[in-house]
Amino acid sequence: MHFTIAFITVIAVWKWGDWRNWRRYHATMLYIALGNAMYNFICAGHLLWELYPDMAPDYLGTELVYTLVTFPGCALLFLSRYPDKAGARRRIIHILMWIVIFGGVELIYSLTDRIRYAHGWNLGWSLLFDCVMFPMLLLHHRRPLAAYLLSVPIAAALIWHFDVPIDIPVAKR
Repeated sequence: MHFTIAFITVIAVWKWGDWRNWRRYHATMLYIALGNAMYNFICAGHLLWELYPDMAPDYLGTELVYTLVTFPGCALLFLSRYPDKAGARRRIIHILMWIVIFGGVELIYSLTDRIRYAHGWNLGWSLLFDCVMFPMLLLHHRRPLAAYLLSVPIAAALIWHFDVPIDIPVAKR
């Protein structure tokens, strides 16, 4: 299922995304990839959610597909279709549409045992995270430094709230 989502993402980017101008979105594509990689690094041994592999041989392979293909592709698609010149209502609908897409996919994963939650994380937290993530992608696209600076306290708050033991070496968690 995870590779199917990656394949659908690639097809959607090819069909609807502004992939010819991918360089415009490149920095934000790297930002979302970095965010996922940092989650896996910081939370190693204390994952809040874990994707169960289906076609990949292990968790790492599945996460690499999301980090290098799915999330950057979604960022390109989200940003290239964002209605910049439209009214606030259309812009909000665009963001909400992406939150529903991400939430819907995660709900399907939850119902089919493709994701496991731990340490207090659940689908509700994922939806709340998506409500922050998509505006952060827009902020990064427009003002990257501001997005990086704002990402630090957001990450720190999540680490604190979910009691991620960053003071303990990964091998001992």
